[in-house]
Amino acid sequence: MEFKKIDQKDIDYLISVCGEDRVFLGDEINEDFSHDELAGISNYPEVLVEVKETKEVSEIMKYANEKNIPVTPRGQGTGLVGSAVALHGGIMINLSTMNEILELDEENLTLTVEPGVLLMEIAKYVEDHDMLYPPDPGEKSATIGGNINTNAGGMRAVKYGVTRDFVRGLEVVLPNGEVIEVGGKVVKNSSGYSLKDLFVGSEGTLGIVTKAVLRLLPLPKKTISLLIPFPNLETAIETVPKIIKSKTIPTAVEYMVRDVILASEEFLGSKFPDNTSDAYLLLTFDGNSKEEIENVYDKVAHICLDAGALDVLISDTQERQESIWSARGAFLEAIKASTTEMDECDVVVPREKVAEFVKYTDDLQDKFDIKIRSFGHAGDGNLHIYVLKDELSEKEWKEKLDGVFDCMYTKANELGGKVSGEHGIGYAKKKYLEKSLGKEGMNILKNIKKSFDPKGILNPDKVC
Repeated sequence: MEFKKIDQKDIDYLISVCGEDRVFLGDEINEDFSHDELAGISNYPEVLVEVKETKEVSEIMKYANEKNIPVTPRGQGTGLVGSAVALHGGIMINLSTMNEILELDEENLTLTVEPGVLLMEIAKYVEDHDMLYPPDPGEKSATIGGNINTNAGGMRAVKYGVTRDFVRGLEVVLPNGEVIEVGGKVVKNSSGYSLKDLFVGSEGTLGIVTKAVLRLLPLPKKTISLLIPFPNLETAIETVPKIIKSKTIPTAVEYMVRDVILASEEFLGSKFPDNTSDAYLLLTFDGNSKEEIENVYDKVAHICLDAGALDVLISDTQERQESIWSARGAFLEAIKASTTEMDECDVVVPREKVAEFVKYTDDLQDKFDIKIRSFGHAGDGNLHIYVLKDELSEKEWKEKLDGVFDCMYTKANELGGKVSGEHGIGYAKKKYLEKSLGKEGMNILKNIKKSFDPKGILNPDKVC
């Protein structure tokens, strides 16, 4: 792809739209905007623009489309696949400055927000109004726009679903600068193709989200967690389908291993409630009364003990809950802090295949002589597998990483899984998506992209 390079006329136009204080060039662009959380992929935009309103995004896109300038939309940059990296330079639009909560509609149970509002801000705001926004990815400092663009899932997906299930409507700026609204506050909608659902998970390649209408639920009055130690990970994970089959659906079902727990303890400087077992399941239940939840978790506790659990530790106080979930929330940062560099595979496989896949990754450690750490959402089959560089040379790291990833994505495909459960494809995982979807599947994606963005200027070289 050949794109126009930024010149002074382009800069002058951007300044006329946004003002000189919101247009940044060269050394004025912070290094953070050259990459996201994925190591190894970095490139600066030629110009960074902070936007405050939809009109500005529209005018920038109309101009960029006319001049054939690539545009990269950007939130907090917490992604892990290179989606927010300006691979071709051009214009980067910083949407984190569009960060207003616009409306809480308590009658329709919706919240209307701009794309730069942080997930943690949404959670706190709606909780203060006795409501719940269920999607709960581990990175709470991500923007809602980023969550929408990756269809983020998180720990509560077992019971409630993922971001797509809680997006009612979107305002989107198309690559040609036109502004459209898709979906809305309605509960049901069978009016043609679901354009809304195309934009959710599109990683900023089809349009730029400038407003979102989110679906809310009444806030459950009580939450209780169970920390369940097992003698080994295989026994722990094999218990999960038994829990789901019992028709007792927890809010979250996480698996974790001792090595990751110890890394988290060291990173946080605080103790996990228990670190003596090799493997654990962490389950959460919510409801409107303690009695209601107790009836549910008592059944699950017996299932786990019958399956080989060593104990069932009940976390029914705020202090205990926080000690467990703060450690769980720190797993990614703890693993990152324990090594020189890492890369992640966030495959999703059918629930009954989780144990087989995790055992396979253990075998890969020995086969490639490289350290692999994992944790994940056992209840929905979404696994986070981290390959660690440690002291490997760049040549060894690249060779071993490519080999491990080829094996893992091939295995996931064999088990009926998919390339990504919640982090998306971006630039880093494109070749694995091609293997997963096949030629015809990729052609459909490319044709969808072309119909929205004929010139290919919006977040080019991502997804397809």
